[in-house]
Amino acid sequence: MKKINFIMVLVFGLCTRLFAQQTPQYTQYMYNMSVVNPAYMINEPGIIQLGSLYRTQWVGIEGAPKTANVFAHIPLGEKIQLSANYINDRIGSKTMVNQNVFNLDFAYKIQLTEKTNLSLGLKAGVNQLGIDYSNAELQPGQMVQNMNQSNLNIGSGLFLFGEKSYVGLSSPNLIPNKVISNDKNLFEDKIHAYLIGGYVFNFSNSIKFKPSFVTKYVQNAPITFDVAGNFLFFDRFEIGASYRYQDAVNALAGFYISPSLRIGYAYDYTLSDLEYFTKGSHEIFLIYRLDLLKFSKNYSSPRFY
Repeated sequence: MKKINFIMVLVFGLCTRLFAQQTPQYTQYMYNMSVVNPAYMINEPGIIQLGSLYRTQWVGIEGAPKTANVFAHIPLGEKIQLSANYINDRIGSKTMVNQNVFNLDFAYKIQLTEKTNLSLGLKAGVNQLGIDYSNAELQPGQMVQNMNQSNLNIGSGLFLFGEKSYVGLSSPNLIPNKVISNDKNLFEDKIHAYLIGGYVFNFSNSIKFKPSFVTKYVQNAPITFDVAGNFLFFDRFEIGASYRYQDAVNALAGFYISPSLRIGYAYDYTLSDLEYFTKGSHEIFLIYRLDLLKFSKNYSSPRFY
């Protein structure tokens, strides 16, 4: 028990100091790429895509991160898409760190060739961070105050895509912000940069395979990356796996309950030193496609990214 308590103090002491330097990690980011790239477009005029994702990380460790994401992709014609993202990220038990992020994205598409498009994206939003010390175990005579701080968030991105492939470069947070609590500089919100890409292979009319990757760079931190491979069968059932460098191997599965409703699940098996204290991480998502203008007949086989 002492060893576990020591690990907890170490892990969450570090996480608290680095909390704003690393945005929440998603295994199934590919189902809502606007969370890392504001230029992402579903490119289906008339189709509104609504979704939610929930992640519970490092199950079995008290106070481990829990993240919820609600999002919407709303095309405004052939060339423009608006996306909205709300993210709640919570970490800690005795000392609770709670982050709420709300972003709006504007993406504009430029047609380069008959089958290739370039999308330019801008992100604007607010990042609200709170630290609650109400249940913290303090030293005798130690006085602390709860903290709430809100900061502006601005980001941008490029997204080059065709029928079977995509590549994107983005920075969803271009404004570094310091977080100060009880007259101490706890951490600084660092600039993030993402490079994403993928390609869809049509093995047959009923089987598609999509390898993909995401690389993340945070100022003054090591580069991290995920690589994944997903199979789609009969445009209905999806299964795949991914690897996060020096962190986890992941299994993914998804299913179209109907042409409009899609669900998915991912399990992360931890490879870091935390593997001795956790049962892994779980992630679920739900996506609903709303065809207000009855345009879906033009997109009988939705794009596989």
